Parts: sequence; C-alpha cells; structure tokens
Amino acid sequence: MSFDITKVRNIGISAHIDSGKTTLSERILFYCNKIHQIHEVHGKDGVGAVMDNMELERERGITIQSAATQVQWKDTTINLIDTPGHVDFTVEVERSLRVLDGAILVLCAVAGVQSQSITVDRQLKRYHVPRIAFVNKCDRQGANPLRVCKQLREKLGLNSYMVELPIGLEDKLQGVVDLIAMKAYYFEGKDGVDVRVAEIPAELVDEAKAKREELLDAASMFDDSLMEDIMENGYDNVDQDKIIAAIRKGTLAEQFVAVYCGSAHMNKGIQPLLDGVIRYLPNPTEVHNYGLDLDNNETQVELFNVADKPCVALAFKLDDGQYGQLTYVRIYQGKIVKGDELFNTRAQKKFKVGRIVRMNSAAMEDINEGQPGDIIALFGVDCASGDTFCGGGLNYAMTSMFVPEPVISEAITPVNKSDAANMSKALNRFTKEDPTFQTYVDPESNQTIIKGMGELHLAVYVERMKREYKCEVVVSQPEVAYRESITQRADFNYTHKKQTGGSGQYGRVAGFMEPISDKDYEFVDAIKGGAIPNEYIPSCDKGFKKALEKGSLIGAPVVGVRCTINDGQYHPVDSSDIAFQTAAIGAFREGYSKAKPVILEPIMKVQLAGPAEFQGNMFGLINQRRGVIIDSSDEAGNSTVNAEVPLSEMFGFSTILRSSTQGKAEFTMEFEKYGKVPNAVADELIKTYAEKRKAGLAK
Repeated sequence: MSFDITKVRNIGISAHIDSGKTTLSERILFYCNKIHQIHEVHGKDGVGAVMDNMELERERGITIQSAATQVQWKDTTINLIDTPGHVDFTVEVERSLRVLDGAILVLCAVAGVQSQSITVDRQLKRYHVPRIAFVNKCDRQGANPLRVCKQLREKLGLNSYMVELPIGLEDKLQGVVDLIAMKAYYFEGKDGVDVRVAEIPAELVDEAKAKREELLDAASMFDDSLMEDIMENGYDNVDQDKIIAAIRKGTLAEQFVAVYCGSAHMNKGIQPLLDGVIRYLPNPTEVHNYGLDLDNNETQVELFNVADKPCVALAFKLDDGQYGQLTYVRIYQGKIVKGDELFNTRAQKKFKVGRIVRMNSAAMEDINEGQPGDIIALFGVDCASGDTFCGGGLNYAMTSMFVPEPVISEAITPVNKSDAANMSKALNRFTKEDPTFQTYVDPESNQTIIKGMGELHLAVYVERMKREYKCEVVVSQPEVAYRESITQRADFNYTHKKQTGGSGQYGRVAGFMEPISDKDYEFVDAIKGGAIPNEYIPSCDKGFKKALEKGSLIGAPVVGVRCTINDGQYHPVDSSDIAFQTAAIGAFREGYSKAKPVILEPIMKVQLAGPAEFQGNMFGLINQRRGVIIDSSDEAGNSTVNAEVPLSEMFGFSTILRSSTQGKAEFTMEFEKYGKVPNAVADELIKTYAEKRKAGLAK
C-alpha cells in the first residue's frame, strides 16, 4: 500500500476543563471503528474512557496525560491527541500542540468561552495551529451555540462562523443543519451510527438561509472566484466545492474558524465534525516546519515531509511503562525504519532504532517503519522530552517548547525510611517526563522540595508515587529561606588564646563591620605595620565567611555585611591559620550582637491576571498577605495586578485565588529581593528557633 501523506491529519482536541474533550475523543474512536462499545468518563460501568488510561484519570474523571491514537475516517488517517484542560497540566497541552497540525477547539454550549479556553487559544496562536470549533453539550439546559460563536469573536478575536445549526436544543436536540449542503442530518440507530439526510425542517429554513449568507460572505473574502459566483448566481446556486475550498484557505491561514455544534454525550453531530477535520484542517505538507541548524549558528532550515530526505524527528513526550521508556515521536522529514541509526542532537549520542509501535491510547501495535508526518512511539531510547533525532549526518534541533516556570512548591518526606530509594526513583522519572515538575534538596533545610504548576499537579504526582512506586510521602509546606543581616556599624576586638601542652593557639583580630546593600559579603584588609602577618589575612577572611553561614537570631545565613580588619596581634610560635580563623569567628559574633541584627525574608514579584470584574478580589487577596501593590492595568476587560508579597504568605495561594475568582484568574511569581520581616513575625521566628535549639532540633 503506497503512503499518501495528503491523507493524514495530526489533530488535537483542546478545551477548558469539563467541556467534554475526552467524551468527544471516545465518540470519534467509536465512529471510526476503533472501539466497539462506548464508555463514559465518569462511567457507571467502571470501565472509564479509553483515552483516560491512567487509573487516577478514571477516578478523578479528568485527563492528566495527553493520550495518542490513530483512526481511519473514510480514506484519511487521523492521528488524534487528547490533551488535558486543567491549568496545572499546561505542559501536556504545550507539548502536544508543538507537534499538531490542526486542532478542534471544544466549547460548552452553556458556559461558552471560559478562562481555560482563553489559555488554550493563546497556546494555539503561539504555535500557529489552525482550528475548527465544536460547540458541545447542546442537549444541556441553557445551551446556545450561536451565543458561543459570538463569544469566540468577542473574547478570542476569532473570525468564527457557524457551518451548522442545531435542530432543536436542550432535551429537544434532534440533529444538525449543514449550511453548505443545505440539508438536515439526523443521527439514528444504536449510538447514532446511522446518519439520515433529509430536507431542512420548514421552521428553520429562513434562519438557515440567513446564516448561510453570512457564512458565504465571510468565506468569499478568501476566494475571488467564490465572490464572482455569488454575484452571478446568487447565494442559492453556489458550487459547494468552491465554498469548502474558500473556508479551507481561510482556516489554514488562521483567519477563519468554522463552528460545528452537537452533543458528544448524546452521539449527535460527530460524523459531520470528522468530515470537517478532513475538509478544513491541514495535512502535514501544508504546514511549514522549521529546524535550527546547530552546525551553522542555529540558522532556520525548512523541513520537508518527504521520505527520501534525511530523517528529522522530535521526541515530544515520554512514558515509563512496564516494558521500559516509551518515546512519542513526530517525524518531520524522512522516515524512521527499524534498525536505523539516529543521532540525538541534544545529547550528541547515536542510537539504534529498536522496536517501533503505533499507539492506541494504552494499547500498541508493532510496525516496521514510521512515515514522514507520522506520530509513532519508540522503545528503549534514552532521551529527554523535547530532544531532536536526526539521520544522515544532520545536526538540527526543532525549536524547543515554551515551558512555563513552576509556581508552587511543597516539601515531601517518605513515611518509611526504606521508601527513600523508591521516592528518588519516582522523582527521577517524573522530572524526565514533565519539564514543569522540578525537584531538588534544599541545602539549608535538607528537605526534598517538589515544584509544579499548581496544587492538583503536585497532588497527582504524590498519588502516582504511592500507586506506581508503593512509596507514601508526607507533604508539608517547605521552609522559607530566611536570611539575617545587620542595620548599623559595630566594632569588634577579639583575642583567641588557648594553651595546651606544646604550642598553643593565639590570634587577635580587631576592626569593624557595617551593612552593605549590593553584595552579600565583602572583606577589607586595612592592616598597617604587619600587626597581622600577610599569610594570616586569608585565614581571617575564611573565619568571617564561616561565621556568615549561621546568624545568632534564627540560625539563617547572614548577608549584606562588610568586615574591615585594621588591627590585631600574633605570636611567633602560637599563631596559626586555624588560630586566626577561630579569632575571626569570635570577632564576628562579638560585633554582630552589637550591630542590631534583623531577619530578612524572600519577597516575591507576583503578577495576577484575570477578568476586570474580579480586580477588587485580587487587591483584597494581596492586602491580606502583607503584600504591596505596585501597579495595575485594565485592558479589554482583563485586569493585571503587579505586587510584591512575602513568600511565606503565598503557600496555598493558587487554590484561594481560583475559588475567589471562579477559576478565572491565574498568577505567576518569581523571586524579587529580600526584605525585613515585621517585628511581630520576627519575634515568633526567634522564639521557635530557641525552642528548637533547646530540644536539640535546630540545624
């Protein structure tokens, strides 16, 4: 069988959480004869949707990982990727979009354009992914697809037009009217398999004609011959192929969005949507893909979907299964054949292609080669997410994905000491799979810290540790990295002497310390007349540095200090490197207690973004957290607030922000500076530290 690349579509389904993406994928699999029975996401039958193959996804009824599968519709192969809608799993959406050529944007007929739809739309625009829209849940009370189409225009700035109208709404939904063919479609038989084509119901004819005229006017902007056709023959006698060609042209240019409607749950409107995917979304040859030539200053090179050029492929997702690491790969140029030797351009390593499989969610079938434009999976390749594989001596990299910075962190400790090895195994795997999940051991508190995109994101990983690695962990708030500093100048004059049998230790260090703002520490040597010999000056510096590691207030590192030595004394026999180090430590402590030390805390630069109607709530949340609002701006109904807030007040903030803004606001934060802790908070910290020392728990 010869491979026709124009008969391939790589598409994704993306939408706000709970718009019915996974239910829609389930129906697509069913109508393409991939599965023979439909299961629901929150299934009563305990099976759960095919595309949600993780046990955790089935329990929570949400999609956590993108799943990939391949189906046939009529004579076209569709590679379908179901992406998560939840904001915490943003990177799953990002990495799927990176390899998609087109997308179905799913919207709820009742809720319309929601906050996550806006985020998803921003991502689609970032990767220049053409899309068609599907207004789902038209069987629900309050459904209004025409209002949703208008919202796409107003809120997302999309040039959206209905290509279908619903026949009846809510519990009276019977089918759809196709505005191009001007026919009514009814979905009959078990599970809506039989599509009955009929004339448009009399009461809908006028509305259908009016909407068709709107559609043709919009489509004719992309095709002059369609415009001439309308002028000569009127709206009713236009060649259908011309309309389809014009809409396709507009969609591929990202200037037009065809809006379909129906109800995935009620099995209505899915088959015409699949026709729309084939009609309007691009095949791999219609999308321009570029690589960066690493041997030539990262010059942009266009890649071509042909089998006879050297292979270039992108590993966009990793999965660790029972048979080892599975790497999802999108081929951009050339083909991948079993036994080929490929080159990983990031790791600069060659590897041999072993087993190649085609994924159908969790099930897989073995194949011998992957064609250009195809999405396949490789077994046993040691690589990271986002690596590029090249053949034929090429050294290209596909442009990397946008990976947002993690915004939330938690400290984890294994319940049983014996689980520590399993915990580190799990963390290694998760960080390799997911670039937004990060982990490190805090050198100050010795806690293992995990960072992610939100509390649900981290909760899912903690749960996966328990299930997949039999490792239970206790989650706690991480300790804040406090610092100490001084606020005024203070003198010191300290003599260290110790006499034991043989040579003793002797050294005197005198001078002063003062606060500085631009550095953590500075050492000034102002010794005159050899009061301290030159070879012992570095010993004093070493001693001061050691003393800076732990302040006397709460045992935190000391910053912002300049130590100047201007006098001292030595002994020809008893002075040594260690004697002057010890003298400097004593001198520092003597001066530190007189220099009015204070505790500093990390202040974060926080940016909140959400609808303008919640601006008051956002201000309130910042003020409750000892925050200072720097500025705020309103633009097109969206409000952005910039503020500085202490890190210790930001734990659990994402949940509170979502609940007080109906899930419509999001925030980012990054470290800004250290600021003085208020006296009441400082007293509490000092008291806690004193109690810990008493109990022998202080570090």
